[in-house]
Formats: sequence, C-alpha cells, structure tokens
Amino acid sequence: MEQDGTEEIIFDKEFTEELQTALQNNEQGQAAQLALKRLEKLSSLPLNIAITGVSGSGKSTLVNALRGIKNKTEGAAPTGAVETTTEPTEYPHPQNPNIRISDLPGVGTTQFKADVYLQRVGFEKYDFFIIVSSDRFRENDAKLAQEIMKMNKKFYFVRSKIDHSVQDEREDDPNFNEEALLKTIRDNCIKELTDLGMESPKIFLVSGHKLHLYEFEALWKTLEKELPQHQRDMLLLALPNISLNIIKQKKETLGSQIKWFALASAVGAAVPVPGISEALDVSMILRFAIECVGSLGLTLESLQKLSEVSGVSLEELMAEIKSPLASQEKLTIGLILKVLSMSATHVTAAALEEGTRFIPFLGIPFAMGLSTFTTYKALNYILNALAVDAQRVFMKALRLDTVV
Repeated sequence: MEQDGTEEIIFDKEFTEELQTALQNNEQGQAAQLALKRLEKLSSLPLNIAITGVSGSGKSTLVNALRGIKNKTEGAAPTGAVETTTEPTEYPHPQNPNIRISDLPGVGTTQFKADVYLQRVGFEKYDFFIIVSSDRFRENDAKLAQEIMKMNKKFYFVRSKIDHSVQDEREDDPNFNEEALLKTIRDNCIKELTDLGMESPKIFLVSGHKLHLYEFEALWKTLEKELPQHQRDMLLLALPNISLNIIKQKKETLGSQIKWFALASAVGAAVPVPGISEALDVSMILRFAIECVGSLGLTLESLQKLSEVSGVSLEELMAEIKSPLASQEKLTIGLILKVLSMSATHVTAAALEEGTRFIPFLGIPFAMGLSTFTTYKALNYILNALAVDAQRVFMKALRLDTVV
C-alpha cells in the first residue's frame, strides 16, 4: 500500500495517544512495546524516487551519485553518450533498500513518446520526480511536469553537468566569473520553462560527479521542507555526506531516535556490562549502532565507495577514524560489549550526573529503570563518537584540514 503524509499523521496521532496512556499509567512494558512498534513501522516504509528527462542528460549519473556510487563501478546504473536506459530501472539504495531510485528512459525517445510516457513508466507509484536536463529544458519536460502536477505530486528541475559548463567556460574566457555564469544558466532555464507555461519553476544547478558543489544542498533543503517527515528522515540518512551541515543534520535526526531505542530496550533481555552497574539491552544498542554507522557513511563498504569517488585512498580515510565501531565488516554484540566496557566510566558518570531516573518522552516524565537510562546515555555516547569520525572522514575526502 502506498504510504503518504496523511497515513503518517494518522499513525503518529494514534501512536502518541496510546503511548501517553501507557506512560501515564506507568505501564513500562506496554510503552516499550509501542516504542518498538514505532521503530519497526518507520524502518519498513518505502520511498520511491524517479529520475527522468531527455536522453543523455545525466540521469544515470545522478542516480549513482544519490546512492554514493561512482559511474562504471559495481552496482552502478549504466551511463553513456547515448540513451542507455530503455526500460524503467529500479536501484535500491545501498544504505536503505526501502529507498528505491528509478532511472527512467528519456522523455520523447523512440521507445517512449511523450503522450504515452507516463502510463508506460507507471509514474503513479513514485513519491516525487527529478526532471533532468544538461543543456536546455524542452516542451516534453514542461508537459511531464504539468502531468505530475495534476497528480498532486512534487517535481524538481535539475540542470545537470554544471561542472562541465563551468570548466568549458573557464577554458574559453580569460575573464571567467563562475557566479555570473551560474546566474546566466539559471536565468536561461527559468525563461525556457516560463515560456513553456511553467509558473515559478524550481531549478537547481547540480553536478552528479560533485554533489558537494553548486546547488544540490539547496535541492535537499527544498525537499526537507516539502516531504513528509518520515520520507525526509529516510532520505537524509541515506544521502552521501556532501557537507558538514548534512552530517550535523544526520546526527540530530539519529539523536531524535535515541529515546525510542532506549524505551524499546525495556523489551529486550538485559546483559551485564563490565564496569557498568546496570544490565543493558545490548541488542538494541547494536541495532542503533548499525544504523548510525551506515547513515554516517562509516561502513567499510561506504568508505571504499567514498575512496573511489574522492580519489583519497581507503587507508587515508580509515586513519581519520577513532571509534572501534566504524569501518568494521560487521558489527557484533561482542564488539558492542567491548566498546561499552571501554567507555563504562564515561557512560556511568553521564548517567549519574543527570541525577535522575526520569527521561522526557513526549513531554511526560516517565520513571524508567536506571538500566534503561544508562542505555540512553550509551546510545548518545556512541552517536557522538561516530559523528566526529564522519566529520573527520569528510574533511579528509575533500583533502582539507580536519576541523571538529
């Protein structure tokens, strides 16, 4: 069944009411089960993104960039000087397989004429569309956008291969001014689409090879405002680390989930951890650590892909990592226990410093066992350490001095 913002609101309203009742009645087990249900629900929601446009516009490169994959490497969408996509092709995101990015055939190609395009690609299943052009927007692009509007779905125009345009102009013009060139390109795109009947079109100048440059982050900020919260969070945590601000946002989003993991931990079996007086739900801590490592781009696979994209060696990237949880082929309970034992003094001190057994859940003080509260502090400790590593790796990938 298609998920939308309305269903999200209904789910959150019902969930909040049930949780508030459980918390007010001091029913710890029921509250923990509800928190676990919420985590399971949100982890299973799909997000379908369609990338479309004229043939040869750089659609496949953008698909690969959003998945953190370099062109011509294993698992990448095929790219080329001619139309390489003849059928809608769905690519699961390596970080979250519930996010599916579809590379659609070019509008107006021999196989896909504009008048039958929408029916052929089954576009009703997509949550939003990115319409790509590498030079100028055409009548088919405007027609496609107008049909999407009729279905009350979001779409965004992307002028791709901006790095090529900048490089060509720099070589031809000794008085080259990048800011002036970008303004000219944007103004031309707006005029093209306005002349085709589009009102106030949203256009973003993007390089699929260099997402950290130009206006991809502006595109993200627009998506952040317009997507339902669960889709926004899903997409954010799956995005490549294109800026320190994105990493900061990821940390905040992961941090907002900690209370649910801590509350859900009351469901699991407690395991004693050396150096910490309270037994903790290590399986829930492991689950959260896996999500953090993946979302912050610190899995071994993610680091290898970052090395391919950035040209910085894997060894150099891994040298920036301090947390034992990052860059592992597989996280295990044994490794979690080791890390918690090493950080026992910090975690316990943080818990005791609060001087309370109360954690605010939805604004209601809820009397939790100290073990659950210590789990809460342990999750924060893990997230903070991994976020610092993500910042350091990002700066190294850009060959800049590390600033944390």
